[in-house]
Order: sequence, then structure tokens, then C-alpha cells
Amino acid sequence: MSADLHAEIVLARSVHEVAEFVDGEGWGRSPQMFALVRTADLVAAEPALIDQVDAADELTPVAQDPLPDEVAGGTMPLDEFLATTSWPPAVAGCVLVQEIVVLPPDAENDLDEALTPLLADADAADAAGRAAARAHPGRRDARLFAAALRSGNSLCLLQLRPAEDEESTSDLDLRTHPNLAPNLVEALRHTFEDAAD
Repeated sequence: MSADLHAEIVLARSVHEVAEFVDGEGWGRSPQMFALVRTADLVAAEPALIDQVDAADELTPVAQDPLPDEVAGGTMPLDEFLATTSWPPAVAGCVLVQEIVVLPPDAENDLDEALTPLLADADAADAAGRAAARAHPGRRDARLFAAALRSGNSLCLLQLRPAEDEESTSDLDLRTHPNLAPNLVEALRHTFEDAAD
């Protein structure tokens, strides 16, 4: 197995573990980051954790504090927050989880109507776009899992919130797309750059 394929499998397992944890916490939570730390290093540094981690997993997600209220409330753009974030060398990767609104393809016209009069004011246009998305009758709540490894591998998964009339299952329905949140992934990669670069 190639090193790149191995890294992709390890990352997918870590993101799935984060997804299971977050799903168990329920909906309506603030965005949160998870550091991905090599399990062997974590157990070596904290032997008491041996019973709490799966030694077979190469990486263990470590939950960080929820993102500041400014980010969760939308007054501070996520990319600005991530530009101030960096990880110590012991962190091999990270996962960002945030709840988002997903719209059907035909919603573009509705958003254009809300944004066009405000394009001269970027903040007003952004606020109008968010309000139009939240109010759209075809909207779906979802969780976006964006992950990146220091080595460069990345993965984005989307979990749609089940509608009230949908039967709940214990299996997570995680979806992906080749071009899902590329700017967010790039911002996560920058969190691994040395401040001196």
C-alpha cells in the first residue's frame, strides 16, 4: 500500500471517529476543532489514557474548545480565525466540524435576488445571503467535516440532518464530493505552516 493511500485511510478513520462523537452530542453545537495526535505519542505522554484510546488507531482525535462566539455567530469570518491558528509539531492533523445550511441547486435565483442590491457592501451582502439561506424553504441543516494532515492529505465529508419525518438510523450518512470546501481545506493546511515561513 502506498504511503498516500495509507494516509488517506488513517485520515478517513479519524474523521469518522470525530463524526460519531459529534453525532452523539446532538445538533445545534458551535463549530469545533479536533487535533489529530499520533496515538503512540499520546499514550507515551499520558499513560493513563491507555484505556481510553484504541491502540490500533494510528491517530487519536483530541477535542479542542468550541470556536469563539464571534466565529460561531458569524461576526468573525472563519478564514480570519483559522489564519490566527497554528498547531505544535506533535499535532499530525486536524478536523474542523461546523453546522452549515445546504440549499437545493434551484435556490441560486433566490440568493441572487437577495444579494444583487447589496453587492457594493460585502458585509451587507454576506448577511443578506445568510439570512436568505436560513429562510429558504428547501434548506437542509448539515454538518461539514473538513480535515487536513500535516503531510498534505485532506478529506471533507457532509452529514445531512435527518428531516423530522425521516426514520433515524444508527449508521452515519456521510457524503463527499471531489470539490467540497476547497478553500476551507486550504485554510486548514495553512494552520500547519511554521510561523517563520
